[in-house]
Amino acid sequence: MGLGMLSARMKEGAEAAPRRALLKATGLSDGDIGRPLIAIVNSWNEIVPGHVHLRRVSEAVKAGVRSSGGTPLEFDTIAICDGIAMGHEGMKYSLFSRDLIADSIEAMVRAHAFDAMVLISSCDKILPGHLMAAARLDIPSIVVTGGPMYPGIYRGKRVDVISVFEAVGELKRGTISERDLAELESSACPGPGSCAGMFTANTMACLTEAMGMSLPGCATSHAVTAKKLRIAEESGRRVMDLLKSGIKPSDIMTLGAFRNAIAVDMALGGSTNSVLHLRAIAAELGIDLRLEEFDEIGRRVPHICDMRPGGPYFMIDLDRAGGVPAILRRLEPFLSKGEMTVSGKSIGELLRGASIEDEEVIRPLDRPIHAEGGIAILRGSLAPDGAVVKHSSVPEAMLRFSGRAVVFDSEEEAVKGISEGRVREGDVVVIRYEGYVGGPGMREMLAPTSLIVGMGLERVALVTDGRFSGGTRGPCIGHVEPEAALGGPIAVVRDGDPIEIDIPRRRLDLALPSDEIGRRLEGFRPKEKRISERSLLARYAGALRRRFAPTTPQSPNPSSS
Repeated sequence: MGLGMLSARMKEGAEAAPRRALLKATGLSDGDIGRPLIAIVNSWNEIVPGHVHLRRVSEAVKAGVRSSGGTPLEFDTIAICDGIAMGHEGMKYSLFSRDLIADSIEAMVRAHAFDAMVLISSCDKILPGHLMAAARLDIPSIVVTGGPMYPGIYRGKRVDVISVFEAVGELKRGTISERDLAELESSACPGPGSCAGMFTANTMACLTEAMGMSLPGCATSHAVTAKKLRIAEESGRRVMDLLKSGIKPSDIMTLGAFRNAIAVDMALGGSTNSVLHLRAIAAELGIDLRLEEFDEIGRRVPHICDMRPGGPYFMIDLDRAGGVPAILRRLEPFLSKGEMTVSGKSIGELLRGASIEDEEVIRPLDRPIHAEGGIAILRGSLAPDGAVVKHSSVPEAMLRFSGRAVVFDSEEEAVKGISEGRVREGDVVVIRYEGYVGGPGMREMLAPTSLIVGMGLERVALVTDGRFSGGTRGPCIGHVEPEAALGGPIAVVRDGDPIEIDIPRRRLDLALPSDEIGRRLEGFRPKEKRISERSLLARYAGALRRRFAPTTPQSPNPSSS
């Protein structure tokens, strides 16, 4: 692809005079218009802590673009904070927003004939949405992730937003006071950035760097540091090099690159949401990233970084230990080292220049936290099409567990039931009708999982057709497919039914005779939640029902929706 080729169609020749006139109305000169037009795709807003600082980051990016001969033009995308949306109807919009973001970037970039993009984003669905757009548009692109938040300090102890979620359960249990909770609430999130542990936002930032779509050090450079601004400016310069050389996202995000990202995910014990997002990004490139890839790689790659929420280390510890380049160096035997990156170097070249500064934060391969990676894919009579668990955050005593089902048909019902003492040690909480179609929107279940932890229930598992926050810990199994709304077995579980979980064997079973499960499913009619017909949720849910209803029971794949 030649320099400025795409925008030339829009701005060159006598016929383009009206379009040039409109560009000049924004203050651009003939010289500005004549240069390559670079989209600065920013997710800045004033409500999400991971995004409030991104205007300053974008200024650094634009300086880099201008210094290398491009004309940067900025527009914003929406951004939902999962933490603020958590535990109420707002969370239903979160996963759908990923697709809206990708669609809006496509519309802006195609309508205005940009030559290349710098994508500036943080947080759970926004970064995946930006990457989906990069894959779909396939013009030279580079990602600048906004960076982690520093941990807070509460009575001499490092804390984060998950500490607050779990403290709600402690308050209900009576082990802390409302004054304690208020003090923690005011201490846990000390400033801008994505939440301080290895939750979904920081997991995806690390995987973006591991895939080669952001510069070395970008994922762990913290939000309010000068290092972040230096990386941002260099990213502006690098996108011009990518444009000149014609290197596109499809040249970087290959199947080998996705496998590298999964290996890093396993080593970090990252969020289960990465399964949804990596598959969605791959689908935009026409790559079939099978669910089994995660399990196959997870069985080979050990879990070597004991990060929050399951372990003691925060993103600041990982940054000081060498960040993603150090993890890549540690994982060299498992990687496809020839994959290209936006730096212009291959993964193999980058890891040769990396050093590991702390062998406790990034452990040697022969001294892992767990011999297998952080995510496992389970199947069985309760999840014929699969389910996902972050088993690096599951206590060893709970890797195999049997219990009686306590069933709820929504997250709200579950929170109420747990708070009122309906759940006891030895139970398996089942939350259904929270899948992609049935929710709709596949809400995260951080409120009930944090309640379980905060209330001191150590031998309780949770199974849902919804999903989990990257901050969830414990025996929590999500993404159960087929979901209840599509006639999956989870829809016919009853209170008191025996459920068996065997993570080492990758099994999740409703321990009833198969003919009994079959009888329950015969003539089953799923519950439908009332949604305003004019709402975004209704449009998405209706489209998905029409897509999957003819082949029920089938599971929707949110990775390709």
